[in-house]
Amino acid sequence: MTIWLRNRNAVTGFGALVLSALASPAFAQGGGTGINTSDTAWMIVATAFVLMMTVPGLALFYAGMVRKKNVLATMAQSLGAVAAISILWVAYGYSLTFTGSGASLGSLHRFMLSGMTMDSINPLAKTIPESLFVLYQMTFGVIAVALIAGSVADRMRFSSYMLFCAGWFTIAYIPLAHWIWGGGFLGQLGVLDFAGGLVIHLSAGSAGLVAAIMLGSRRGYGSENLAPHDLSLAVIGTGLLWVGWFGFNGGSALQANSRAVMAILSTHLAACAGALTWSAIEWIKRRKPSVLGMISGAVAGLGTITPASGFVTPGEGILIGLVAGGVCYWACTSLKHRYKYDDTLDVFGIHGIGGMIGTLLTGVFATQAIGGVPGLLEGNPHLLLAQIVGVVVTIVWSGGATWVLLKLIDTRVSVRVSHEHEVEGLDITQHGEALQ
Repeated sequence: MTIWLRNRNAVTGFGALVLSALASPAFAQGGGTGINTSDTAWMIVATAFVLMMTVPGLALFYAGMVRKKNVLATMAQSLGAVAAISILWVAYGYSLTFTGSGASLGSLHRFMLSGMTMDSINPLAKTIPESLFVLYQMTFGVIAVALIAGSVADRMRFSSYMLFCAGWFTIAYIPLAHWIWGGGFLGQLGVLDFAGGLVIHLSAGSAGLVAAIMLGSRRGYGSENLAPHDLSLAVIGTGLLWVGWFGFNGGSALQANSRAVMAILSTHLAACAGALTWSAIEWIKRRKPSVLGMISGAVAGLGTITPASGFVTPGEGILIGLVAGGVCYWACTSLKHRYKYDDTLDVFGIHGIGGMIGTLLTGVFATQAIGGVPGLLEGNPHLLLAQIVGVVVTIVWSGGATWVLLKLIDTRVSVRVSHEHEVEGLDITQHGEALQ
């Protein structure tokens, strides 16, 4: 018994020593550089989650909602965006977005990541390696471009799409990201966008709407059955997006802290509220809640909470999800049918409208105790005014850049596939492959 007590005391003492060492600043800091190992570990996971949102998440989500003859072509657009934007981000995207102090654009100080070392950090993320900050922000640029493909699915040439990806990323995404996150004029004005309601969702939704109108409707739109090929793929894609969004919103805290957890909790609850709201509306109007409606409502909730996730309480996250489910349902049905535009996979109706609503509601619900900035309900109407300015600038800039780019591309390479190729399917005509 005495021996056991001695051993137990020795183990307990050793455990206390280990815990003390783990909690010490020497352990938390990586090589004395200010890099926190806990924050670094979390951000590596968050980065992987956000990349998973595009491949396989978005690829499966989109592919499940198009016709069988266009499944591979739709997936190829997500893969192409990952490859192209990753290279462009390293070449000049990161530098122009997050270095320099210009109100309109950054510098080329980090062109091709020149000067970056193992231990260098970016002032915007002081506890993780700069290389990890580069990688994390890269995944945001990737999914912003990939989202637009949903608006033009079934009818855009792959070559034109790749040219558009490079151009829109350079002309639209980089300036917007710098204006809001990189120290630009919208950030200086006080515009809040925690994880991409403006930079990603509203910008991609605005671009998608303009592109859908410019390309015109799909052959047979309104007269033929254009039902999804395999909704089970879309459900799997939704699940991957949902989990990935934890890294998308939670990772935007850039630290492993309580704010990241609050953002994740609000995100999950908003997705649940969006799915239930959309389903309830369908249940009332059609007597049957569709699977497509459930996943659409969930993604609407996820996109809408994105700009607000690091500034609101979980209860307010539920309210935002409820609004998202109702308004995005209206946008994807009534609004779309009234103006007769063929936004194939409702990028504008879900991401564009959701990003807009979420940004405005951030101005209403922002809680000082969580994000350090009070909103309208806490007596700060100026934040809502700033959010309105951010919405207007994003719509005009992204939509205008899209119009110009597609006009230029169409003078060199036809943006839309021919009638025969569209009827035959993009899998065969654009990639020489097809599902059996």
